[in-house]
Amino acid sequence: MSESTEARTETPQRSYFGTDGVRGTYGGAVVCEAFFKRIGAAAARWLKGRGVPGGRVLFGRDTRDSGLSLADAAAAGFASQGFEPESLGVLPTPAVARAVCVRGAVLGAVVTASHNPASDNGIKFFGPDGCKLTDEQESEIESLLPPLDGPSFGAERSGFALSAEGSGAEYVGAAAELLPAQALRGWRVVIDTANGATSATSPAVFRRLGAEVFAIGDRPDGKNINSGVGSEHPALLAERVVAFGACLGVAHDGDGDRCVLCDERGGILDGDEILAILATHALARGRLTGNLLVVTVQSNLGVDAAVAAAGGRVVRVPVGDRYVAERMRATGAILGGESSGHILCFDAGPTGDGLAAALKVAGVMVETGKPLSELRAVLRRFPQATAALRVRSRPPLDALPTLPGVIRALESELGASGRVLVRYSGTESKLRLLIEGPEEGPVREGLARLSAAASADLGAF
Repeated sequence: MSESTEARTETPQRSYFGTDGVRGTYGGAVVCEAFFKRIGAAAARWLKGRGVPGGRVLFGRDTRDSGLSLADAAAAGFASQGFEPESLGVLPTPAVARAVCVRGAVLGAVVTASHNPASDNGIKFFGPDGCKLTDEQESEIESLLPPLDGPSFGAERSGFALSAEGSGAEYVGAAAELLPAQALRGWRVVIDTANGATSATSPAVFRRLGAEVFAIGDRPDGKNINSGVGSEHPALLAERVVAFGACLGVAHDGDGDRCVLCDERGGILDGDEILAILATHALARGRLTGNLLVVTVQSNLGVDAAVAAAGGRVVRVPVGDRYVAERMRATGAILGGESSGHILCFDAGPTGDGLAAALKVAGVMVETGKPLSELRAVLRRFPQATAALRVRSRPPLDALPTLPGVIRALESELGASGRVLVRYSGTESKLRLLIEGPEEGPVREGLARLSAAASADLGAF
């Protein structure tokens, strides 16, 4: 039913980059202007080592107060090595990735902490093809970081002498072309932009396609990104969809590379349901290249069953949309994503794009004439339970005294009809636990056993 690639071998150890770039609390030792200047210089040196002596580096950011000064500092690092940083201003991550390709830049950078609170920030890089850098490439950049006690390597501020205007309008225009003109005329849509980077883009696209849009989370003030709104907090979206009589609700995260949806009844759909809808619809019409969907180990086993029933197959990779993208490129797949709402449609763009995913689902609704509440029935979830425990340190899991034995016991009890996944988060100081199986009771009881063992073991560190 599915192929699994749950472990990556020989993955280089990285001190600063996680599953989605560098991320942390602003003002700390890493997410600060001094470090961002160093990481900018290191990335520039890495480019030079690959035979790229100079060129344009495009910068985008989300709406956090700290974004401008951090972007300016990272740009100063690039400028110190002879590169030309250009500011795109506040722009969704997928729009920056697209601009790198369209404008022929040598690299793209987005200053964002995605779905994290406003107190956090970070940076992630995109190659000239608009794709995220690999683990190996990020490790190489880390190895080129200038020493903290080394000599100064350029101006304190970049000033962004060059500015690339119009990327937002270009992105809106390209997104609107994913559906026929006025395809959504007569629709009512609620869009929650998380007080983030999509506040000016996603509503504009839906309005251009003819929809009547009710926007929430569209008043960014630098401090309210993801605060009670957006893909991490969809309750308000569901409430407004019902009150507004909308046929669709869309919620993004702070930088717009993910989305969750809401049906006309107020039911929230995560990335697994979005992927199941898009994959089975494409399979029924012979449009899914290789009959293949790429997901992560976090996705519900019901996705595998739905895709298999429609004549396709699922490949699983580790958590992180970059690993989804890498496997898609390796296999020629055009659709993949994560349960979190990172959806990659390679026929729409080179990276995760919450707006493109929402438009693709809207296209299925238009083509079938079915409401979202009916389309989502294609996915029948296996009972699943998850937890996230905050940790002070990250000792190797197989070295813990109790947890490995509990995991083995649960895997034996579940057999081939279930699974257990325990991993450290790549973006937060958390241990993530997941257990899935055919019956709700044993799944809940299993999660309690996992949580108790993990708490007992990690409490000692």
